[in-house]
Amino acid sequence: MQPVPWDSIITNLRQFLKDKQLPSVSEVAHRNREPFHILVSTMISLRTKDEVTTLASEKLLARAATPEELFRLKEEEIAGLIYPAGYYNTKAKNLKKTAGILIKEHHSRVPRSMDELLKLPGVGRKTANLVRNLGFGLDGVCVDTHVHRISNRLGWVRTETPKQTEKGLMSILPRRYWIPINEILVTFGQNVCAPVSPKCTICPIYEYCMRIGVNRSR
Repeated sequence: MQPVPWDSIITNLRQFLKDKQLPSVSEVAHRNREPFHILVSTMISLRTKDEVTTLASEKLLARAATPEELFRLKEEEIAGLIYPAGYYNTKAKNLKKTAGILIKEHHSRVPRSMDELLKLPGVGRKTANLVRNLGFGLDGVCVDTHVHRISNRLGWVRTETPKQTEKGLMSILPRRYWIPINEILVTFGQNVCAPVSPKCTICPIYEYCMRIGVNRSR
């Protein structure tokens, strides 16, 4: 297998996507690098469209910008503020529990370690990595459905699960791209490299793509 021309690929993607809307959590992070805000926004974003996540995050954080303020809200209030985010009742419960844990066990601060983040209710590797990446500037590869799908489509990895993709990318991707790869590929997936019938005719990295699993395209 030929070496992957990482610099050319990332440069082409960044140039193509420079005017595109960023993912909702990236928007929050660009406005405020506060780890708590990024954690809340990412927890809301799961199985939720970006435009809904952005509005829900803004509404909730306007009322509760700290763990103490969030913990004082009733679950029903939290659910109402983040509605219509997917699974808003479950997320409301997890958000309130998380605020309580942060207050009781972490002096109202979001922990930096992967192990401690994964102990928070409703927090998986995607959420933990985004918080570490965007809130603390810690290296790590955040893999969601877009990153998993596109990395396999391009032929960078041959994996079955996001966790396998995370491990695979960390073994081949230059470390300088570990943090930005999520924002780049999520934006790319939302605008071009769709799950079904990707827009290959306008793809800025078509020449580098193995198009694995692509049966039809536009």
